Amino acid sequence: MTRPPLTLKGSERLKAELQRLKTEDRPQIIQAIATAREHGDLKENAEYHAAREQQSFCEGRIKELESTLSMAQVIDVVAVGAANPGKVVFGATVELEAIESGETITYQIVGDIEADIKHNRVAVSSPIARAMIGKEEGDVAVVQAPSGVREYEIVAVSYQ
Repeated sequence: MTRPPLTLKGSERLKAELQRLKTEDRPQIIQAIATAREHGDLKENAEYHAAREQQSFCEGRIKELESTLSMAQVIDVVAVGAANPGKVVFGATVELEAIESGETITYQIVGDIEADIKHNRVAVSSPIARAMIGKEEGDVAVVQAPSGVREYEIVAVSYQ
């Protein structure tokens, strides 16, 4: 079984979420269940059923995070960048310029677990990340996207 890669910052974010779930959310849900039980008949008590559903979700997420963190291979992006200056590797933050439109965008290549396009973190297994891996500043990455082939010039590579 392969260990999924995870950046150091991604690991810290997941640990913070796990801590919040255990110390804040779990006690609040337990209190909500206790309050709902005081209202009587549990068969028709919507508050009780909602709180139990929320508890189930919370416990499932806790187990998922614990499993992920125990199996993940945590990679220090700064150390990897020092060994490969200017080269696109796992954890690199890459500034791209679309050759057709001239539009610029910045992505960080992260593990599948921590990918979040809203925060410009793309999974290492995504088409755009696979096209960039191994390239250097000034190279052109050809991405096979669902909308067709797109070309991006790698403007800058940094390791944060």
